[in-house]
Amino acid sequence: MPDTIFLTTAIDYTNGAPHIGHAYEKVLADVIARFHRLRGDRVYFLTGVDQHGQKVQQSAEREGVAPQAFADRITALFRTLWVKLGVEYDGWAATTDPLHKRCVQRILQRLNDEGQLYKKAEGGYYSIRQEQFLTDKERGENGEFGPEWGEVEFREEENYYFRLAPHRDWLLALIDARPEIVSPAFRRAELRNAAEKLTGDLCISRPQARLSWGIEFPFDPNFVTFVWFDALINYISFAGYEAEPGSGLPEFARLWPATAHIIGKDIMIPAHGVYWPIMLHALGFADTEISPLLVHGFWNMGGAKMSKSLGNSADPAALAEKYGAETLRHYLMSDIATGRDADFSEERLVMRSNEDLAKNLGNLLNRTLSMAAKYRSGRLAKFQHPGDVRLEAVVDNYVAIYRDRFEGFSTALDGTREKSDPYQIHSALGAVFDLASHCNQFIQNEQPWVLNADPEQATRLDAVLYHLADSLRILAILLSPVLPEAARGIAAQLNWDRPFALADAKWGGLPDGHQLGVGTPLFPKLEAPPAAE
Repeated sequence: MPDTIFLTTAIDYTNGAPHIGHAYEKVLADVIARFHRLRGDRVYFLTGVDQHGQKVQQSAEREGVAPQAFADRITALFRTLWVKLGVEYDGWAATTDPLHKRCVQRILQRLNDEGQLYKKAEGGYYSIRQEQFLTDKERGENGEFGPEWGEVEFREEENYYFRLAPHRDWLLALIDARPEIVSPAFRRAELRNAAEKLTGDLCISRPQARLSWGIEFPFDPNFVTFVWFDALINYISFAGYEAEPGSGLPEFARLWPATAHIIGKDIMIPAHGVYWPIMLHALGFADTEISPLLVHGFWNMGGAKMSKSLGNSADPAALAEKYGAETLRHYLMSDIATGRDADFSEERLVMRSNEDLAKNLGNLLNRTLSMAAKYRSGRLAKFQHPGDVRLEAVVDNYVAIYRDRFEGFSTALDGTREKSDPYQIHSALGAVFDLASHCNQFIQNEQPWVLNADPEQATRLDAVLYHLADSLRILAILLSPVLPEAARGIAAQLNWDRPFALADAKWGGLPDGHQLGVGTPLFPKLEAPPAAE
């Protein structure tokens, strides 16, 4: 088994600027990677861009530029946004990279040599948007192809095909044997249904005569590789699969399989849920080497899927510039359940920031540091007691909830842990802010300003201030995967400079006599956006 948590995310097409869905997926992956690092795991986070395909070629032709120049320009928009949003990846996959081309061509040659590819002429309906031939099973009840396929035209041409049908029973058995192969759990029935309907094979080539922007077949240069077949291979090509010595890529056996392969629900079927595992199986990967899919939902607006053409899209770069990158990260992680759809709302972005960050966590930080400075010149006395002045059990409970929500467990009333869907980050964040709320209520209950007026309550006041400060230290740790800059800001004000580790999210980390830093507001209140006319 690999000793590294390997995260991959679906590659972004370079036929347009990044949108809020791209931002959500990459922040989601970044948060998961940061959680695993926080837990002490070694992590390799791979993402990138798919730069081939007919859509890229057509967009470049409309602009009068070379496809590579067009792809590079759009790629720069993606990479700039990831920097702005604090997305820290370890490996970058661009499918025009020569090392990827070599890997794809080796795989094509191998599959062809083994008789898993064949060539035939066939006529059929072709979706220009999805760059694939369609069959009758893609038709709606009215006999027409739905709007999700875009413009559809009839084509008749010769191409290479990859044998899918012989792997149908294997895929069904894999889905039955490994329920965790896809999450959330409700996606499993959808995937199994698609596998049961699998009958035909996959067209994996396009004639050079109509599409030149792709990876040539090594044994027939008159054809280039179907964009999805090419793009899927990036998950192993950039992880070191069959890499040449000195390539600079990681050791494949140390990474594979991925712990989390993060994709959107629109590309689970057929690409990632059917084509990809069958490709790996055809290459000789064992059942245990098929990476599980973490399938996220869509951000909609007003109940409808976002679309620039409909004028209901949201620009993540503009939102990050207006409200701050971490405000956007917080909203994207807190206002959607992983795997489900959600409605994007700028008003809710502002409301959640003001409620969770400014009013709750920010207020707790400001009050604690202010009272500690006023009553004890910022110096703590480590009193775990006396009497009922305790937060330890409360903190431990919320830390346990936080871990369970990331790791995919639920705790029953009898204390037993049962497996559930992993990476429920909105719920993990809920535990963070519930703990902050509990600490704010603790201030109201204990009333340090009253304790300070009574010399006989000096020990109790010391205990209250210590409990609050150490709770903030733990809150910074728990918050760090989602809001790394804000977490570092809290730690700096606490004058606590140790690297964040989940193992330290337990009581008593601040030493006796610890000197707190100076408190400054971290979470300013945001102004609500103007109402739409």
